[in-house]
Amino acid sequence: MVALPLAPQPSTGSAMSSDSSKKRKPKVIRTEGGLQEGKRGKADAEQDVRYYSEECEVDLRDPIKDYELYRETCQELQRLMAEIQELKSRGIKDNASEIDERRIQSCVHFMTLKKLNRLAHIRLKKGRDQTHEAKQKVDAYHLQLQNLLYEVMHLQKEITKCLEFKSKHEEIELVSLEEFYKEAPTEISRPTITLSEPHQQTLARLDWELEQRKRLAEKYKECLTSKEKILKEIEVKKEYLSSLQPRLNSIMQASLPVQEYLFMPFDQAHKQYETARHLPPPLYVLFVQASAYGQACDKKLVVAIEGSVEEAKALYKPPEDSQDDESDSDAEEEQTTKRRRPTLGVQLDDKRKEMLKRHPLSVTIDLKCKDDNVLHLTFYYLMNLNVMTVKAKVTTAVEMTTAISAGDLLSADSLLSCLYPGDHGRKTPNPANQFQFDKVGILTLSDYVTELGHPYVWVQKLGGLHFPKDQPQHTVTADNSLSASHMELTVKLLRTRLQSRLALHKQFASLEHGVVPVSSECQHLFPTKIVSRLVKWAAIPYEDYAELPYTKDVIEAGLAEDTHLYYMALIERGTGRRISFPWQLLIPPPDTPRAASGGLYGKSLQLEAPWAAGDVSSLPCAAKLQAAVVLNPGYSTLPPIFSLCLNWKGERTSSNDDNIRAMESEVNVNYKELWGPKPGYQLLTNQLQRLCMVLDVYLETEPHDTSVEGPKEFPQEKMCLRLVRGPMRLKPFKFNYPQGFFSHR
Repeated sequence: MVALPLAPQPSTGSAMSSDSSKKRKPKVIRTEGGLQEGKRGKADAEQDVRYYSEECEVDLRDPIKDYELYRETCQELQRLMAEIQELKSRGIKDNASEIDERRIQSCVHFMTLKKLNRLAHIRLKKGRDQTHEAKQKVDAYHLQLQNLLYEVMHLQKEITKCLEFKSKHEEIELVSLEEFYKEAPTEISRPTITLSEPHQQTLARLDWELEQRKRLAEKYKECLTSKEKILKEIEVKKEYLSSLQPRLNSIMQASLPVQEYLFMPFDQAHKQYETARHLPPPLYVLFVQASAYGQACDKKLVVAIEGSVEEAKALYKPPEDSQDDESDSDAEEEQTTKRRRPTLGVQLDDKRKEMLKRHPLSVTIDLKCKDDNVLHLTFYYLMNLNVMTVKAKVTTAVEMTTAISAGDLLSADSLLSCLYPGDHGRKTPNPANQFQFDKVGILTLSDYVTELGHPYVWVQKLGGLHFPKDQPQHTVTADNSLSASHMELTVKLLRTRLQSRLALHKQFASLEHGVVPVSSECQHLFPTKIVSRLVKWAAIPYEDYAELPYTKDVIEAGLAEDTHLYYMALIERGTGRRISFPWQLLIPPPDTPRAASGGLYGKSLQLEAPWAAGDVSSLPCAAKLQAAVVLNPGYSTLPPIFSLCLNWKGERTSSNDDNIRAMESEVNVNYKELWGPKPGYQLLTNQLQRLCMVLDVYLETEPHDTSVEGPKEFPQEKMCLRLVRGPMRLKPFKFNYPQGFFSHR
C-alpha cells in the first residue's frame, strides 16, 4: 500500500497542470518486482508508520474541510475527464502528451479520494467505538439505577409496614390533650416529661383513662342501687293507676252526652285508636301519620279504619291444641278417604289466593277540596307480599255531564297513575315478591290490581316501607320518619291531581260539542275573531296514536308512554267561496266570550240553501287540521304535546312543512304563555284555541293561485306586519296584544 501526499489545489490552465505533474513525478514511489529486499523492508516500515499516523491524523483534521476537499476533487476529476474526452474527440496525434498529463493528474485525484475514504472509515470506526463505550456506560448506570430503585421500594414497604402498625391502645378513645392536661393530676400528666416525649405522653394518657374507668365503675354500681329503688316506686304507682282505670271508664261513660253535645268525639277517637292496635305495622304508621297531619295541617282530611276487628285478632292468636275423641277422629278419617284429592290447578289457585291475601283491616282517607269534591282512598296491606295497595274513588258535589272522551280521567287505573314520575303502580316495588310469584305461577301483579289495588311506590312510603334496589334488605320494617317526610307533599299532589282531572272533565264535555271554553282572564291571548273551529274531540288508544305517521318523533323522544292519555282533535275551516253552517244557529250576545271569538250562538237563524236538507257534516271542508294530543298524567304541571297534520292541497306535517313545525312550536314550546291563571288548568283549551288561531294565519297568508279564477280561497282578515320571513318562509304566528297584529318570533 502506497501513501500519497495531499492533493494539490486544482489548476486553471494546461501549463500549470504540466508543471505540477513534473514536480510530483519524483515523489511517486512505484513498487516493482526487481527491488532488493533491504529496500522493500524500508518501504514497508515507512508504510506502516504512515498507516498508523493516519489514525492520529484523523483527530487533527477537520471533517468539514475534508468534505470540501472531497467535493473539489470530484469537480476537478469531472473537469479532467471532460478535457480528455474533448482531446480524444479531436483525433490529433500531438494531443497524446496532453492526454497523458491529464491522466496522471486524474490518478493523483483518485489517490486523494482513496485517502479521504480511508479517513472516513477510520472516523466511522472511532465513532462506533465511542458509541459502544457510551452505551456500556449507560447500561451500567441503568443497572445501578434499577438496583437503587429496588432498594428504595424495599425501604418504602418497610416504612409503610412500620407506619401501618396498629397497637391495641389505638382502639381506645382517649380524651383530648387539652382536656388531659386540664383535668389529670400532675403526678399522672407529668407535663415536664410528656410534652417533649410522645411515648411517655401516651402512657400517661392511658393511666388517666384507667383511673377514669375505675371511677365510672363505682358510679355504675351506685346507679344500679338507685335504679332498684326507683323500680320499687314505679311498681307502687302502677298499682295505684290500675285501680284508677275503672273509675276513669265510668267517668267517660257519664261524659258521652256532653261529648255529643259539644261535637268532641273523644270516645269515638279512643275506639279508633283501640282498633288501630290491631293494624299491621305499615297501616298503623299510615293511620298515625295521616291523623297527625290532619289534626295539625289539614282539617279536611278524614282518616278512618274499616274491616273486621275479630278477624284481625284471630290472625295473631296461636293455634289451640285440641284433643278429639276417638270417635271424632275415626269419622274425620272416613270423610278424608271419601274426598277426592285436589288437582294441581286447584292447589295453585289456593296458593295464589293465600299469597295475595289482604289484611282484614284497611285504612281509608277522604281528601275534601274547596268545592266539596271528595277523593276516597282505601289502603290495603298484603300480608304475605309485605306491600300496600290503594283503591281510589271520586265523589263530586254536583253531578257532572257525562263526556265520552273523559271516561279514563276519573277511573281508578289512571287517576293516581304517575303521581310521582315513573310510578305507574303495575309492578310490585318489593324485589322479593318475584321469587314468591315464581313458586305459585304468577307472572305479574298487574293482572290482579283491579281486585287488590295498585301498589304505588308513594303508597309504600306513606306506610313507612322502603325497598332499596341497590342494597336489598332481609326484613323491611315500617318507618315513621319516612311516612312523615312524604305525607304533606303526597296529599298536595293528590288534591292537585283531583282538581286537574275534574277541570279536564268539564272541559272535555264542552270540547265534544265543538266549543273551546276560554275564560275571561285568557281572552287577551287571542284575537276577537277566529274563523277555524273545533269539530271533533275524541279519545284514542295508544296503539292508534303510535300508528300515526306524524307522531313517530314524539314516541322516539320518549314523550309518549302507555300510561299517558291520548286524544284526537279535528279543526276545520271552510273556504271563502262557500260557507257551510248548520241550518239553525245560535247567535250569542256581543258581550259573551264566545261571540268575541267569532262563534254564532244565542239566537236562532234559519238559512236557505240548496243543501239545507242534507247533512252538514258530510259537506267537504277546504282545510282540516288533525291534532294528536298526548296528555301526561301530571297535567297541568307537564303540558300536553301536539302533533299536527294539515289536509289541504295534500298532506302537510312537520316533516315536509316548516310552518307546520312552527305551529307545533307555538303550542308545545311556548305553552307558558297559555297557562293562564294558576294553577293552569286551562292550558289545554288555550292550546286548542291557539291552534285555531294559527290555522287562520297559515291559510290567510298563503299566496293566491293566479291560475284559479275568482276571489282568494281564504281572504286575509288578520293584520300581519310581514307575511313570510327567512329562507324557510315562516309565517307570523305570534299575536301581539293589545295592538292586535301578528308578527314573527
